[in-house]
Order: sequence, then C-alpha cells, then structure tokens
Amino acid sequence: MEDFSTLIGGVAGDGINEAGLTVAWLFNRLGYRIYMYYDYPSLIRGGHNYSLVRASRQKIGAHRDQIDVLIALNQETVEKHKDRLKDSSFVIYDAEKVKADGILQKSCGIPVTRILLEAGALPIMKNSCILGAFCKVVGIDWLVLEDVLKKHIPKMLEQNLNVARRGYDQAEEFCHMDKLNQEPHPIMTGNQAISLGLIKAGLGAYVAYPMTPSSSILDFMAKSAEKFGIKVVHPESEIAVMLMAEGFAYAGVKAAVGTSGGGFCLMTEGLSLAGMAEMPVVIVMAQRTGPSTGLPTYTAQGDLHFILNAGQGEFPRFVVAPGDAEDAYYWSSVALNMAWKFQVPAFVLSDKIVSESQYSFDRAAAGDAKLASPVLWDGQGLYNRYSYTDTGVSPLAYPPQKGQVIKSDSYTHDNAGITTEDPQITRVMSDKRQLKGQSLARDLEGYETVKVFGDEKGKTALLCWGSNKGVCMEASQKLGLKVIQVLVLWPFPEKKLLDALQGVERLIDVECNSTAQLARLCSIFGIKTHDRILKYDGRPFSLDDLNSELDRIGAGKIQTGKIEAGRIQA
Repeated sequence: MEDFSTLIGGVAGDGINEAGLTVAWLFNRLGYRIYMYYDYPSLIRGGHNYSLVRASRQKIGAHRDQIDVLIALNQETVEKHKDRLKDSSFVIYDAEKVKADGILQKSCGIPVTRILLEAGALPIMKNSCILGAFCKVVGIDWLVLEDVLKKHIPKMLEQNLNVARRGYDQAEEFCHMDKLNQEPHPIMTGNQAISLGLIKAGLGAYVAYPMTPSSSILDFMAKSAEKFGIKVVHPESEIAVMLMAEGFAYAGVKAAVGTSGGGFCLMTEGLSLAGMAEMPVVIVMAQRTGPSTGLPTYTAQGDLHFILNAGQGEFPRFVVAPGDAEDAYYWSSVALNMAWKFQVPAFVLSDKIVSESQYSFDRAAAGDAKLASPVLWDGQGLYNRYSYTDTGVSPLAYPPQKGQVIKSDSYTHDNAGITTEDPQITRVMSDKRQLKGQSLARDLEGYETVKVFGDEKGKTALLCWGSNKGVCMEASQKLGLKVIQVLVLWPFPEKKLLDALQGVERLIDVECNSTAQLARLCSIFGIKTHDRILKYDGRPFSLDDLNSELDRIGAGKIQTGKIEAGRIQA
C-alpha cells in the first residue's frame, strides 16, 4: 500500500502520543516514511487527544483528513472522527468503552479491560493491548511488534508483551502492509532536530522557562546534558532566561534559549541588550496561536513581524524558519554559527507543527552546516571590545584576561565599551552595527536561503514558509506547480527570491495566519502575490484542505500579471 493513515484517540493520560509513536515505529520498520500530527488541548488529564500517523512510500510532511484505520479508546473518538472514515476503513475499539452501533465500516472490538484484569496489568497498558490488535488488522507480523516493544517499552516488558499478544490474537486481518525495499529512517520531532543541530554547532548552554511548543527542547537538552557536556538551566522567568544566556555568551559559552510568543514578550528588553552589547545568542521561538494565551497547544504563523521588529532601536538579527526536521537540524546549526560569527541575536522561528510533529529524518538530505569560528582577539596591545573593522565585527575576548578590561555595555559606547552620549560616536557605532548586518547578508549569499520544489518551470507558484513546506510540496504535484520556500526571513533574501520567481506569472501565498505576514514582508521589496490561502483556526493545513483551496481559486489556470524586476506587472 502506497499511503496509509491511522488515527488513535482517547483522553489525556491514555498515552495517546506514545501510542501514535508506536504506530509510527511499526511502519518505519517496514520501510515507510512517516509524518505524525499530534492534537491535544491544554489539559493534563481529560479532553480529547489524538495522534494521526501517516505512512507513505515517499517522504511526506503533512496529514490527510481521511483515514484507513481508526483506533478508538473511548466513544468520543468515534463521534469526533467518524466523518474521516472511508467505506474501506476499519475501526478498532475498546469494547468496554465504545458502542459499535453507529459504525458502518468493518470493525473489531477488543475486551481491553478484561484482558488487563486477567493479566494483572496496569491501565496504561491498554495501548499495548489495542496496538497488538492493530498489528493483526493491518497484517504486521507479531515479531515486528515484539521487537518494537522490546526497544521502546523496556519497563514491565513481559506484561506489555502478554497483553499485546492477547490483543493480537483476538483481532482479524483486514489488509496487509508489505515491507518496502527502503531502509528505515530515524523518527524525530522538529524540536529534537533543532536540539541536535545546536549541539552539532557547539552549544555549551541551554536556558529556558517551559512554554509549549518549545518545552520538549528543554526536556531533550536536560536528558542529553551529561552526554554532550551542556549546561542546562531552568530559571525563574523568561527575563532571567535571556539575561542568563547573555551572561554565558559574555563568558565565551555558546548559548541558546527556547520559548513561544508570550515568553518572548518578556525577553525583548534583553534582546535589545544583545543588540547594543553585540552579544551572540540563539532564540528558538516556537509559535502557537495568539494573541496572549491564545490556544496554548495549537499552531500559527502569527509572530513573523513581531520577531523582525522586536526590541527598541535598530540592530541586525538573523531569522530562519525551518519547514521540517531536516531544515531544523541544518539551520539551527547555521543560526548558532551566524550568531557567533557576526555577534548578533539569531532566531530559529518554528511553529507547533514543525516543533512537535514526528518526521522520518533523512540525515544525508539534512546535510551539515559549515562550522564557523568567532573572530577572536589576538592578544596584542590594549583590548577594545567594540573596535572598528571592515566587517563591523569586533574581535572577541573572554574574561579573565590578565591586564585587560573586557567591557559589555547596554548604553551607547565608544570602541572600548565606555559609555558616551557623544553624537559623532553614537552615529559611528550605529553604522558599525548596520555594517555587521550587511556582512551577514553577504555571507548568506553562499547558502540556499530560498528553495524551489515541484515544477521548476511552472508558471504558477506556491509561496510558503515554515511548516507549510510539506503540504505545499505534495499539493503542487497534482497541478504541476512550482513551490518556493523562503527559509531565511532576515536578512531578507530579495535577489534569491526574485531568481526563484523567474517565469512565474501567478504567485499564491500559503500561510497559517490571518494577515499574510510573508506576503506583507515581500511587498516591502516590491514582490506582490496574486492570491492568498490563509488558515488561522489553530490547526495546520491538511493535504485535503490545501487541495480544496487550490481547486477553489483555479490554481491550475494562469491569471493576469507577470512578475518582473521585483514587481507584478498587470
């Protein structure tokens, strides 16, 4: 089977995320490429949680609305998702929790509670039981499930295997998933990929106050701290987070912080300090629905202009928006490199979908960023922290240095870091900071800051950023469209975007916000879009969503307007 979707649903506390991940591991063993979307409310227990696991022969980065198998641990799962079922779908359910009267498709009920009681197993093991039934239903050999459980559920293994086998034996085969002639890839979230990319680039400290959807980076870093020699700190507030990271940077330790929009609001004064004091720091900003608390566990792309303009005054920054796990791994390394090479704040602008979705990670496709060492002081003469150079980047020195004073100043300062209000020096130091931004932009010319997918000669193109990469790439295949992904959002890659737009006569912007923030940014540079497809209900585009919208606007037809010299000519 080329493409197969499974949904497992229940309440928070049922282990729905882990159950979905187990389904992903099973298909991964068979050589399928995986994408898993996890949907959950902001509740510790209760509410409706579900994992939607899609397995495909090809690399994917989006889910489909219709499913092939529904695994229901409660009645609410059936009621909420029965419209996703096809005539050919199959339903597996907990027979003691779910009434099958309204299920028209083929189904089987598993007496989960009785099996657990007879086995003396804990309630959480219901997942192992019903996943055993799932393997029988989709024709996955028992030995594959046994191997997955041994690797990923080492605690109380024998009981888990026992209840899984009993679930397996009570189900019937509905279809057969063949093993593909493809090597499995690691499965990881975007947050895990960001973490590994930062570590690869030499991260020495990670500082964060937990905030969905960035929190799992803190968890990953804490678990990895000893192995990689990373200092991991959870301070009392986001204000302390940013200032502590800058303290690490002053001492010569490469540091990153993680947050979401609400937490980053508290960091903006510290961000301005980094701009003036020329402190290198990486900020992982994982977007969720706002404003204010918004939808704490759902997605959006509403913070782009906030990130571009955060902080008072003018100073350069680097902003990148990865679209999947491979992007996240590569560009988080680049972000740390750029922060230290040019002594600027660098943003990895993620969103809930990139951060928390599970992807098949192709290590070879991700590549490795070129590691860049910061410019260091040669130790000659008197050290001036903000000495003038042709690039605007001053050599770094870290305390203690015998006989030297290493200043770091939030006030307007001269080249030694001494506070001043002199108008001439004020202008010169402002020019120095802008020169760093220009040097950063030139350096980025050697990177693929804009990527083109699909029909490279297509006259209609989808413009996207962040997590919409996957859904745009797949939707483009149906209509033969070009896809243009803007990876680096600042310094804005104007020339590379114009090169990508060569031959395009219709540009369709696809974003998860209500104001078309990337389109607005492009318009500053004279690049206009013909159509905008916007989704802002907290949920990502499914492949079906986007296909429907493309059909609605007639995306396969060329409409008036041609993009030339950075402007659309009617």
